Amino acid sequence: MSTARMTVDLDALVANWRALDAASSPETETGAVIKANGYGLGVQPVARALARAGVRRFFVAVAEEGAAVREAVGPNVEINVFSGHMRGDTDMIGDLNLIPMLNSVDQMLRHVEALPGHPLGIQLDTGMNRLGMEPEEWMAVRETALDLSPNLIMSHLACADEPDHPMNIRQLRQFKAMTSGLGGVPLSLAATGGILLGPEYHFDVTRPGVGLFGGLPFADAEPVVRLDLPVIQIRELEAGETVGYGNTWTAPDRTVIATVAAGYADGIHRLMGPRTSLYAGDTPCPVRGRISMDLIGVDITHLTEEPQGLTLLGPQQTVDVIAENAQTIGYEVLTSLGGRMSRRYKGA
Repeated sequence: MSTARMTVDLDALVANWRALDAASSPETETGAVIKANGYGLGVQPVARALARAGVRRFFVAVAEEGAAVREAVGPNVEINVFSGHMRGDTDMIGDLNLIPMLNSVDQMLRHVEALPGHPLGIQLDTGMNRLGMEPEEWMAVRETALDLSPNLIMSHLACADEPDHPMNIRQLRQFKAMTSGLGGVPLSLAATGGILLGPEYHFDVTRPGVGLFGGLPFADAEPVVRLDLPVIQIRELEAGETVGYGNTWTAPDRTVIATVAAGYADGIHRLMGPRTSLYAGDTPCPVRGRISMDLIGVDITHLTEEPQGLTLLGPQQTVDVIAENAQTIGYEVLTSLGGRMSRRYKGA
């Protein structure tokens, strides 16, 4: 069976980074979050393209992801690990010069005992209650932590994709209160949504992630991902015939169905089926029946030529349209795209 083909436009990726970089002042450094295998697109080609564009500070979720980035881009970039210094990560952090974003007093003790003098960052909790030291914990160890010369102190906004949400200003005030009087330690609060909230949120380092890959809340992003699904078979149905598992769609009259090679094993969520079309050029072709593990039925009755393939993601339909159809977010769509797809990189 032929597999779906993902095309990643590295020039568009770089253009999105440059646009988000330009949204803050020249004094603010713009890093890049490329966790979860570069949001599902392949961390090594993504990292190399961004490094060539000028990124010198990357962020990943866990140390193993940091190892993949280090292999891709070499020694001259900084790689920060959001999960901090976990048990079992010491050798990887030390050998590959990864910088753990320490989240607790326990992690701080582990780090200084295992790797004395090794660089570190600190993550603060300003209200999201996910990772980072809470205000009381931070105040208890703040002077000790500063003596370790952290290279970055950061927090994370919970509601940055909703510009008018009161949580944004609440967290901004909390972050300022927790970091006042720190001198020259670089500070970071804004990911993609925070960048778009404005300069008050930018501080010294910004951390764009999903916006680099064409996702909301960066509405002006260039599309980065194209997903083409090969047609395996075309058949004609008479009125009353059904398509797929459970007989969930019945042909009202004569219908031509193309079966394409992709399904939920490739990260194409079943829930999106009834609201989703694939595209032949600019012509939408609705999904018919349930999305199954490896196959999808698509209505091509109205086409004048039989297609060799149909497009799910591309300029005709963004990742966030697909996400809305699946009642989820673009992050989940991107990171779910399956490993058996062939990947092609263009540009950069």
